[in-house]
Amino acid sequence: MAFEILESGLSTTVQDQGRIGYYRYGIPQGGSMDQYSASLGNRLVGNTPAEAVLECTYIGPKIVTKTAAVIAVTGAPVDVLVNGTPVPQFERIQLEAGDELRFGVIQGGTKYFIAVHGGIDVPEVLGSRSTYPIGAIGGVNGRALAAGDIVPVGAGVENGLPLLERIAEDDRPVFSKVVEVRVMLGLYDHNLSENGLDSLLNSEWTLTPVADRMGLRYSGPGVQWKEREQPFGAGQDPSNIVDAGYAVGSIQIPGGTQPIILHRDAVSGGGYAMVATVISADMDLVARCAPGTKTRFISVTMEQALEARSENAARITRIWS
Repeated sequence: MAFEILESGLSTTVQDQGRIGYYRYGIPQGGSMDQYSASLGNRLVGNTPAEAVLECTYIGPKIVTKTAAVIAVTGAPVDVLVNGTPVPQFERIQLEAGDELRFGVIQGGTKYFIAVHGGIDVPEVLGSRSTYPIGAIGGVNGRALAAGDIVPVGAGVENGLPLLERIAEDDRPVFSKVVEVRVMLGLYDHNLSENGLDSLLNSEWTLTPVADRMGLRYSGPGVQWKEREQPFGAGQDPSNIVDAGYAVGSIQIPGGTQPIILHRDAVSGGGYAMVATVISADMDLVARCAPGTKTRFISVTMEQALEARSENAARITRIWS
């Protein structure tokens, strides 16, 4: 089984649950930006959660399937067409050999996912099939798909679960133009002035078009930093520090003006102060935001973050049962 790529789209990559365990060596975890949406696609086509999918950004690919295949398209709302005929998202779709799959204009968010029964069967690199373009590893030759690529599909797998024809409306992700993102303060929020911290947590921030798999940049009123003598090696800007490791989801504010949320393909360390970190339960929410999304950062405790993570896990467990 295989897909032939007639048109690549803006940026279509192979992604799975990620390359866990190598961040300390500078290799990011990667994986699908919106893990929940990708998981729903795998559930619909009868895979396990670990199978690789295609992640499409804004403009999707045009694909011809070489053999019969079962697929599902999840994530951001977009018109899905098989041989020119509209078909629904969040439902199982049966393709026959020679069928053409293409997409219309995205109607919200930035990324949607194509899952196929058997998964995208490219070689694993460091335990994952995910594409990391900067490192040129994973996926198809370590890059986004290109016209003419033949993308192999794995043999069918049995997940042992009842057949699911569609995802219920209540279980589908929401793509809103106004969001609240929960964060835990630290490690360097103490370097913000009182007004600076108030601005971070009580102002509205707007996602800019400068957003990709590495990070998402926001515009807003900026923040103030405390006046202090910079340590040796930290430079002159108060938003700089001596190099430190970055948690996935870290929020930096270089120069005190535009916050950046580090996402799946982010670097693992550097010299910007991390004033807060997006909780793991809201990383998919951040990934669903399109440029122009109005965002407020809400400070939560460790206990609240762990509770949110447990709630997310329970939802996924219910769908995968």
